[in-house]
Amino acid sequence: MDTVLRSPQQTVLIGPNRPFVVIGERINPTGRKALAAEMAAGDFSRVIADALAQVQAGAHVLDVNSGVPLTDEAEIMAEAIRLVQATVDVPVCIDSSVVAALAAGLKAATGKPLVNSVTGEEERLEAVLPLVAERGAAVIAISNDETGISYDPRERFRIAKKIVERAESYGIPRQDVLIDPLAMPVGAVQGAGNHLFQIVRMVREELGCNTICGASNISFGLPNRKTLNATFVAMAIAAGLPCAITNPLEPEIMAAIRAADVMMGYDDNCAAWIMSQRQAAASGAAPTGAGDERTSRRAAREARRGQ
Repeated sequence: MDTVLRSPQQTVLIGPNRPFVVIGERINPTGRKALAAEMAAGDFSRVIADALAQVQAGAHVLDVNSGVPLTDEAEIMAEAIRLVQATVDVPVCIDSSVVAALAAGLKAATGKPLVNSVTGEEERLEAVLPLVAERGAAVIAISNDETGISYDPRERFRIAKKIVERAESYGIPRQDVLIDPLAMPVGAVQGAGNHLFQIVRMVREELGCNTICGASNISFGLPNRKTLNATFVAMAIAAGLPCAITNPLEPEIMAAIRAADVMMGYDDNCAAWIMSQRQAAASGAAPTGAGDERTSRRAAREARRGQ
């Protein structure tokens, strides 16, 4: 079953046997001091720049996070969503741990957005699922609950099943629930990558749901994270993962995604791969799967300067 996200201009389909969907992660003030300060002051120029750069680099959906401490996160979220949707044509993912901010983002968003996120905690289920149902949105379901994050894939699957069944009780169809099995840092949790692959397969085969993850979490604390992230995403695609929240400004990741789509047969006649290589050659960059690599790298350098 496909998960459908929409903006007024575009429809994005997430599902089995489809090209991988990239959800751009850059509009997030966590760990980005300059962005956090600007958003707190009502300056969204970097948000707009990040939106444009990510879509140009290949993002199909943009995650928007308003988590700036000691601010009105709901007000910031609403303004960020409005500006992003006025700037680019792709659907949005409304990302906050604050329920009021999710509600404000849903009110500001047009089309069919994605909500990030709900967990298996009773309080969170009762607060978030009615908002999602009322708006007709899709939602990310994170596989943890009051007991925390289990290292046992079967326990994380059990929580995922609980959330799906609870969502259905609110009238949210399971195709609108994207299960996040949780990508744990492989440097700290032995076998974390393989655990995620197992859960992805279980969710697809036993629940009939699509899956998602924050791809960069897998490499936290290790050197050469870009290579690890790119390898992880390609392996996750082979396991059945149809989308991820990741950084499209990293050419290594985008190249791995496009190559995996080719190998899995999701890129008809290898057309997207061939086009990406032609675009890279025309720009004078070394061929990758990311399109205009010079644009991606320039945007990444500017983003790092704003950390």
